[in-house]
Amino acid sequence: MKSLLSINKLNVRFRTTRGITHVLRDVGFSMGKEKIGIVGESGSGKSMTARAILRLIRYPGEIDAEELTFKDRALLSLKEKEMRSIRGRQISMVLQDPRFSLNPVMPVGKQIAEAYRVHSRASFKVAKIKTLEMLEAVQIRDPERVYGIYPHEVSGGMGQRIMIAMMLIPEPELLIADEPTSALDVTVQLQVLKILDDMVTDRGMGLIFISHDLNLVSSFCDRIIVMYAGKVMEELKAGELEQAKHPYTKGLLACLPSVDTIGNDLPILERDPTWLE
Repeated sequence: MKSLLSINKLNVRFRTTRGITHVLRDVGFSMGKEKIGIVGESGSGKSMTARAILRLIRYPGEIDAEELTFKDRALLSLKEKEMRSIRGRQISMVLQDPRFSLNPVMPVGKQIAEAYRVHSRASFKVAKIKTLEMLEAVQIRDPERVYGIYPHEVSGGMGQRIMIAMMLIPEPELLIADEPTSALDVTVQLQVLKILDDMVTDRGMGLIFISHDLNLVSSFCDRIIVMYAGKVMEELKAGELEQAKHPYTKGLLACLPSVDTIGNDLPILERDPTWLE
C-alpha cells in the first residue's frame, strides 16, 4: 500500500513557567488510504497528534519530527501559505462538537459553500449546487431548507452531518475525525458512522478516527493505534484487538463495562512509569 501519511518521532512540547511539558513523545506511524483508529484516555495525545499533522499547534507549543510527510511533502518545511492550501483541500478535520465549530451567525449552507469556494474558486451558483448535492449525500432531508438555516436550529446529529459535508466538499484525500460521535446518542452515532464509512470508502480516502471507544474503533477501522501520555504503546490490526499484548491496552479492555460486570466494580487500570521510558 502506497503511503499517504508518514510520521516518525513526532514530538510536541509546551514551554511553561514551570518548565517544559511534553505532550507527544516520539509518535510514529504511517498509513495509506485506509481507516486508522487512535484510542487512549483523555490527555493521551490523540487530538494533539491530529493538530500536529495539520500544524495547528501555536506558541508556546513547539513541533519537531524526523519525518512528517503527506504524499511525500515534508509538512514541517512548508510555509504557512502552502500549509493553508493543504488544510481542508487535502487534509480535512471533523471536530467533536459542531456547536463550537460552526459560525453561529451564518447559515450552514453558506458555510459549506464557502469551504468549497476557498479551494476551488467556483462561483456562488456552482458552490450552492455542490453544497446541496453534498447535503443530500450526507442524508439530510430537504437540503434547500437546511441550506438557509442557522447552527442553533439543527440537532446534534444533523450538525455533525453538516460538519462532515463541509469537510468533504473540497474532496480531501485524508479525513481526520476527532471523536465525531461522542456527543450523540447511540442510534444517531450509528447513522453518522455509516455515512462516514460510505463516503470514505466511495471516495477512496484515508481516515484517522479518534475515539475513546475501543469496541467502536475495532468494528469501524482497519488498524488501531493505542496512545498513553503522548506515546504510542501499541499498534495492531482492528480484528486482533482482543489479542493485544501491551499491559496498557489489556487494562483498557478490562475496564470496559459489559453485561457480565453488572453489579461488580470495574478493575482499576494500573499504570507503569516504565511505559514512558
